[in-house]
Amino acid sequence: MLEYALCNELLAEEGLPLAEQARTAAALGYCGLELAPATLGYALHDLTGDEIARIRAEIEAEGLRVTGLHWLLSGYPDLSITDPAVQGRAQAVLLKLVALCAALGGEVLIHGSPKQRRRPQGMDDGALIAHLAAFFGPVAEAAERHGVVYCIEPLSRAEDDTITTVGQGAELARAIGSPAFKTMIDISAAGQTEPPVAELIREWVPTGLIGHVHANDTNRGAPGMGDDPFPEIVAALVETGWSRPVGVEPFRTLIDARVTAATGIATLRACERACS
Repeated sequence: MLEYALCNELLAEEGLPLAEQARTAAALGYCGLELAPATLGYALHDLTGDEIARIRAEIEAEGLRVTGLHWLLSGYPDLSITDPAVQGRAQAVLLKLVALCAALGGEVLIHGSPKQRRRPQGMDDGALIAHLAAFFGPVAEAAERHGVVYCIEPLSRAEDDTITTVGQGAELARAIGSPAFKTMIDISAAGQTEPPVAELIREWVPTGLIGHVHANDTNRGAPGMGDDPFPEIVAALVETGWSRPVGVEPFRTLIDARVTAATGIATLRACERACS
């Protein structure tokens, strides 16, 4: 049986405090929360040990766990992983987020944040991979030390001009050469860029280079809010032996965040039952 974690930003945007977010997710059958750091406060990379312990305790009190972090640089609009003028500061923040993820009990960090990863003008694909590998090398080393996995997220071409396919993410992971640095499959982005997603899962999960999966529709809603073939997608995850939590990451609501989260997990569970 697959595990599902709920990405917390829609609940946070509706004003639910962290404990209530966890309570809501637990009631719906999620195993944990995948946290967007910006929902924890702007200076999240400088949280004290006591603050980190409180955050973790609030979630675990509801029988959940922190599964990981995503949208890592969304709270840092002035930073960039590709601009030499601010790369150093971006890297310093990411190193602290790796430590934060581990301290919260998380296992994976998902690097999307499209506005902070624009391709430098005139840089070709080979130079870009080398540029990003040099930047992420120390981050991967930190992830390995802390026992977490850091994933570069392929985004849709409407959002990004750096890493937009799973193959490109895998190329970066191979260039870095660390077991703690992988790529991932975001079903919404992959469904827009390189469908069918079920075949993408069957191709890439066995390679060991996929560190995470986000479940969302190409219309940016939760599973069940659009027309994506989730029965086939879930069947592919089951067939390939996927064993890590799947992050349910909708970007828009159906009625409200709770109904959206309920729709997502109900759809995925129904798909599991259909392929059992």
